[in-house]
Amino acid sequence: MQFIQEYAQFLAQVLTLLFAFAIALGMIGGMAGKRRGKQRQELEVEPLNRHYEAMSRRIEQGAKRKQPGLLQRIKERRGQKKQAGEGRLPRLFVLDFNGDLRASAVDALREEVSAIITSARRDDEVLLRLESPGGMVPGYGLAASQLARLREKGIRLTISVDRVAASGGYLMACVADRVVAAPFAIIGSIGVVGQLPNFHGLLKRHDIDFELHTAGEHKRDLTVFGRNTDEGRAKFRESLQEVHDLFKNHIARYRPRLDLETVATGEHWLGERALELGLVDDLGTSDDLLLERKDRMELIGLTWHPAPTLKRRLSVVLESLLARLGLTEDRSALL
Repeated sequence: MQFIQEYAQFLAQVLTLLFAFAIALGMIGGMAGKRRGKQRQELEVEPLNRHYEAMSRRIEQGAKRKQPGLLQRIKERRGQKKQAGEGRLPRLFVLDFNGDLRASAVDALREEVSAIITSARRDDEVLLRLESPGGMVPGYGLAASQLARLREKGIRLTISVDRVAASGGYLMACVADRVVAAPFAIIGSIGVVGQLPNFHGLLKRHDIDFELHTAGEHKRDLTVFGRNTDEGRAKFRESLQEVHDLFKNHIARYRPRLDLETVATGEHWLGERALELGLVDDLGTSDDLLLERKDRMELIGLTWHPAPTLKRRLSVVLESLLARLGLTEDRSALL
């Protein structure tokens, strides 16, 4: 019993520290949000062409001091570009998705996608800069469904992966018309994992009983404190396999030429090998894609800022921390 008491005290201290950390993080985030003036939800629209034009002007201004006649040549070139650019340019909407365990960025993604659908013209396109190692099935499934809305409306979607799009991240990426990855980006991990700790042996050694009552044969297949059975384990593995099959069917729908027997093993690959396997279409970075289009398209960065609340920040931080530490009984499968 002394061991149990000491362990309970230790666990209480850990949870207290996590809770205090979450509160501090939430308060810092709230103050930062106030400073940015983004306490209300809003859609931020940023004209990205100006960013590249400003860099170009800066270089030209520095160079013209040392090169006689350069200023006149710059003016002539700008006049030519202006004439060539007369008329309406197609637009490239640029989005960012930085995925966490819960895919919490999906709340902003759904608003951004809706904004694009309501205003997109026939020749407009979307570029999503994606970075995610995966996470919970419902969140990433919803994120992939939001991207599918663009394809259903006939809006061309390109996804760029500079660092990682694995598991749930690739569930999203495969929806795109074109996937571009950096040579050393991590791609793939088409698999499913589910885990939770079990303290039944520890409780049994100290004569502590635990009772679990359910209504429904498979309401609870595995438990943290009770004794797990072979039947429960088999049911849990069956659920994981079902999710994996849905994952593979989803990929086959959008990338039918993939050899799923080769790539759906849970392994991941770097960009160059992923290109050979057909997981991506080209090698390159998001910077390359933007530079290629800056002279022939209007680049528009879209960012949805939801109204921040302390409760929301605390729940996201606590759920992510507890799930990573295995201290929660949320048995959702992870992509």
